[in-house]
Amino acid sequence: MTAFYHLPGLFEFYELYKVFLPLYREHRECFYEWCDIGSIYGAPYDCIWGGGRAGFGEENPYDVAALMKEYNISSRLTFSNSLLKEQHLLDKKCNYLCSLFEKSSSCKNGVIISSDLLLDYIRENYPEFYFVSSTTKVLRDFSQLEKEIERKEFKYVVPDFRLNKSFTKLKELPKEYKDKVEFLCNECCSFDCYDRKNCYENVSRKCLGEECEDHICVSPDSYRGYRFSDAMKNPGFIGIEDILGTYMPMGFSNFKIEGRSLGSALILEFLLYYMTKPEYWLKVREEIYLDSSLDLF
Repeated sequence: MTAFYHLPGLFEFYELYKVFLPLYREHRECFYEWCDIGSIYGAPYDCIWGGGRAGFGEENPYDVAALMKEYNISSRLTFSNSLLKEQHLLDKKCNYLCSLFEKSSSCKNGVIISSDLLLDYIRENYPEFYFVSSTTKVLRDFSQLEKEIERKEFKYVVPDFRLNKSFTKLKELPKEYKDKVEFLCNECCSFDCYDRKNCYENVSRKCLGEECEDHICVSPDSYRGYRFSDAMKNPGFIGIEDILGTYMPMGFSNFKIEGRSLGSALILEFLLYYMTKPEYWLKVREEIYLDSSLDLF
């Protein structure tokens, strides 16, 4: 089997991928043989259909589509706004993105989606896309997850990260269901958070341009911001040992890496940890951003 990673920052980290993708293609010996890039996902900063994160991603969509086409990588538009209404469906920017990405590559492109209203609209008007059920739905009950997987509209379903270790039930899923599950690996949000859905809805309101207060995170460690070292301690964390030793033998092959609102240096650390052989970490870092006169402070 191959583990397919779905990477963050289609519009947010274009400059990083413009350097990383040729390195990945030309120096495949630096990277694990058992993994590959399944897709890169994201949305422009001013996209009202966007959700999950807001205010990130300023790259020109045409350039993004061209880069993904050059390397034959599936692009996923993150259209996970959960509060859309009929009038929002005619947004020119979002429809332009659909027109651009629907047939921009020889491989199929996808849409990460939360709203059934938007799902029906895109299926009718841009039928070439595949669809991913967004983790912003916060499906914490396993029976909810199973019902979502059963929906034929979705090629993939991203469970809430707190279902990542429900091994007894995950193991019992039929193969065609396992092929649709895409695990969120590196979530840093508190495992006990009870307010996750409200957090995502706040982002949806901001994407729609509504005036609203910032969401106050209830996690006791939220002041620290995102730290990969903290995410690794999360009970829902999925590391490469888990992927190789548990998930792939169980029949799962799709893994999502979050991080669209982070810095490109931390995204590089994800690419190193999840995809790069440790003996080549320094080589990849040097190729991407190190030089002999680099100062960190």
